[in-house]
Amino acid sequence: MEYLNFINGKEVKSASGRVTDVIDPYTQKVIAKVQRSNKEDVNLAVESARKAFDMWGNTTPAERSGLMYKLADLVEKNMSRLAKMESINQGKSIKMSKESDFVFAIDNLRFYAGAARLMEGKSAYKYSPDGLSIIKREPIGVVAAIIPWNYPFMLACWKLAAVAAGNTIIIKPASTTPLTALELARLSKKAGFPDGVINVLTGLGDEVGSELARHHGIDMITLTGNTETGKKIMQIASGNLKKVHLELGGKAPFIVFDDANIDSAVSSALVGSIVNSGQDCTAAARIYLNEKIYDEFVRRLKDEAKKVKLGNPLNNDTDLGPLNSRQHFEKVSKYLEIAKKEGRILYSGKEQKGWFMPVHIIDGIEQKSSLCREEIFGPLIIIFKFKTEDEAIRLANDTVYGLASSVWTKDLSKAF
Repeated sequence: MEYLNFINGKEVKSASGRVTDVIDPYTQKVIAKVQRSNKEDVNLAVESARKAFDMWGNTTPAERSGLMYKLADLVEKNMSRLAKMESINQGKSIKMSKESDFVFAIDNLRFYAGAARLMEGKSAYKYSPDGLSIIKREPIGVVAAIIPWNYPFMLACWKLAAVAAGNTIIIKPASTTPLTALELARLSKKAGFPDGVINVLTGLGDEVGSELARHHGIDMITLTGNTETGKKIMQIASGNLKKVHLELGGKAPFIVFDDANIDSAVSSALVGSIVNSGQDCTAAARIYLNEKIYDEFVRRLKDEAKKVKLGNPLNNDTDLGPLNSRQHFEKVSKYLEIAKKEGRILYSGKEQKGWFMPVHIIDGIEQKSSLCREEIFGPLIIIFKFKTEDEAIRLANDTVYGLASSVWTKDLSKAF
């Protein structure tokens, strides 16, 4: 099946006529073809979004809210079909797609529908005795949104906050996971969004994402992705000082004190580490355990890890599907080889044919190791010991990332 770009309310071929294959990471077979867009396609989408903004930017909060609610209802109505497509395209378990990603996405859309009616400005005449100062909240204009491959549909919905606020949008999904973003655009048309308000361009990052970042017709660019890509986007966007919104990588510390509820902490450490096959920027990537509970915690963690089932993402009892692409599988595999050289593999799940990465529990890694410093994005659970509270804080903060963290203790004073 060939998918087309969605521009100005219509499905259109790329200007060059080129397409790229979309691969099912479980079967490793081609499941669709999408357009390989270029500068000409970007220009067409920007022209569409700019024209639509002249109208959409002047709509009332009630009008925008109503359409967001309609879109949320349509997503809910089509959730089973879309969740299956997401799992086939991304590789995540159908259980996660249905019970997590799409539930959150629908709730996000409804949240934005409500928030659209609550944005208010303010006046403050006291700023100057000679006049009235007014702070007025207005939409920015045309927003370009670059979506990652780990949560394709949910994060596309997150970016629609821009639309709820009165902006028009051009969504650029990841080249490996474009299908549900295109389906979202189709549903927006059905919901009644005017032509040009929501546009979707498929293609490669260097050919589409970079062009969106440098285009003078775009007022803001938002990226969820890795840190290096974020740096490039910020650098390119500085060419015309467009606004930039970035959500980048993470290396979240997971700190467990000796007074924590061990059962709860073990369960959360496992889920937090391997959620979405570890392809999550807020994953519990560094587990710091108080030395007093280290042995017991590791023993229980191994027991829980043995219950994790890898397999066909469409099976309801599958916990982890394959990694998203061959390229990413090879990257995580390289980190595993480093772990075998630098540390100790305390547990490794049964290997499976394909792009599957079993759960691994690893200790003996030094804080300076790339396993501790870089984002792995796979189900490799790295464990460390600490003695004192000060040491735990020092180790947790010894990172260039700052996206998420958690502390496990019954002592609220210590947690704060």
